[in-house]
Amino acid sequence: MSRVAKMPIAVPAGAEVAISAAAITVKGPLGVLTQSLNGLVKVENNAGTLSFEPSNDSREANAMSGTLRALVNNMVNGVTKGFEKKLNLVGVGYKAQAAGDKLNLSLGFSHPVVHAMPEGVTVTTATPTEIVIKGIDRQKVGQVAAEVRAYRAPEPYKGKGVRYSDEVVKIKETKKK
Repeated sequence: MSRVAKMPIAVPAGAEVAISAAAITVKGPLGVLTQSLNGLVKVENNAGTLSFEPSNDSREANAMSGTLRALVNNMVNGVTKGFEKKLNLVGVGYKAQAAGDKLNLSLGFSHPVVHAMPEGVTVTTATPTEIVIKGIDRQKVGQVAAEVRAYRAPEPYKGKGVRYSDEVVKIKETKKK
């Protein structure tokens, strides 16, 4: 059995889990998330503790049990605490401004870049060079952060670009004559 699937999930106070034949729904103070279930995994709710077991001995069932456990754990954490990604802009004249559900970026191009936020994801800018992306769905938050970073990924010679706050960019030495 998958090592990840062996660990049960403790559902915190304030969160509710509803398991049906086709999907699992998690409700919490921040919102509601739903994940479709796979027939290869058995999910049980024992007094606020979720356990996941493969329904047969196949490799696919074993792998899917660990995957589904990780997805449901992220759902529980998302509706109770939420997720956030921080991005930093490094470069002269690089700045960001949050306007409602849009993020306006000046990244050294001849035109401004406007990124629309999907539903369930919010963006704030504490300073013009710091972006904070928040939401309850870990996959959406990470995807939006990756899309914003992709507009101008950090380059290795001066380090300019959009980078995650915990990202370390190794600076290369320029070619010598």
